[in-house]
Amino acid sequence: MTGAGIAVLTVLVALLLGTGFLLGRRTARPLRPSDVGTPVEHATFETLHTASLAAPPLRAGLTEESARRSARRLRSLLGTDALCLTDRERVLVWDGAGHHHGKDVLDHVGELLEGGRGTAFDSGCADLDCPLRWAVAVPLTVENRVLGALVAYAPRESAVLARAAGEVARWVCVQLELAELDRSRTQLIEAEIKALRAQISPHFIFNSLAAIASFVRTDPEQARELLLEFADFTRYSFRRHGEFTTLADELHSIDQYLALVRARFGKRLSVTLQVAPEVLPVALPFLCLQPLVENAVKHGLEGAVTPAREHSADTPFRITISALDAGSEAEVVIEDNGGGMDPERLRRVLRGEATTPSTGIGLLNVDERLRQVYGDGYGLVIETGVGAGMKITLRLPKYRAGVHGS
Repeated sequence: MTGAGIAVLTVLVALLLGTGFLLGRRTARPLRPSDVGTPVEHATFETLHTASLAAPPLRAGLTEESARRSARRLRSLLGTDALCLTDRERVLVWDGAGHHHGKDVLDHVGELLEGGRGTAFDSGCADLDCPLRWAVAVPLTVENRVLGALVAYAPRESAVLARAAGEVARWVCVQLELAELDRSRTQLIEAEIKALRAQISPHFIFNSLAAIASFVRTDPEQARELLLEFADFTRYSFRRHGEFTTLADELHSIDQYLALVRARFGKRLSVTLQVAPEVLPVALPFLCLQPLVENAVKHGLEGAVTPAREHSADTPFRITISALDAGSEAEVVIEDNGGGMDPERLRRVLRGEATTPSTGIGLLNVDERLRQVYGDGYGLVIETGVGAGMKITLRLPKYRAGVHGS
């Protein structure tokens, strides 16, 4: 090959390598939104992204803080010069130009807040340099209650802005409705926990204290230990923070409860615990297991509802509690050899048709709370029959968003 041919070949190779390098650089770099799709698709992406950023603050409800954190993105969605959010009494936030209009907003939206109908109005601004000449106001409503208003300002009257403001306001209302649902759910859970706390029988408290008193003279050290168990058990049961706990804390509370029961019944009660250490950090709804154990003791040992078998030292009432690793879940089983329950009656209990403070409010409460938190696939599985004892199985996901032990 001649020198000229080699030179040409070298140039071609260099060009190919350079082109490959540039293509590799272009392919390897992360795609930006501007690299994807048509201008319309890009605008859609940007709109959805902005809406997703505005949503989380609004899920806290219509407050000064949530309005402040979401206003800039809401204004970006509308592409308007200024935007404000109000509640029924005050301007929560003003974003954009013309802050001096803030003092007049409530005068313009007074009828809207009372009647719930959107309105448009001339700003009436005397400042020639102010770009805000016209505004549209839309009510923010939840369950037919007007919570406040979204007001968008522009240099001139705009039918497009009026329609866009209505759509954005409706989207805001959806977020506020979700916030209301979150609050309702929290209130419901708190009410259910109060119901469970109320179920901690004064009879049980009286008998526990009586059992502790019986040891004061004969075994002071045992009385002291039982008193500490009683104090810790009641402190845990009546704590006021967090709707979730850990499996470790719930099992510890159950152990304290059973220690108090053993102080009363001695060898008539036999308890077996089988716990895998790796499931102890798993989070679950507060007071989720303790009512199931108390239900077993009450119906099986104390015979509060139906005449249970006579349990003596030779044939004790046995309760077995296991918490085992099941891959992505923890499986908890509470089993006893008590009097059991008629399956049809159990079905009525779980439907809420046959519950009284002594016949299954704990079972229904726990079943409903598990389904609320994890979904319908995570309710209680109960095997029972008259005279056949009861076996309760529940599954707990090791991780679920929003479920954290406290």
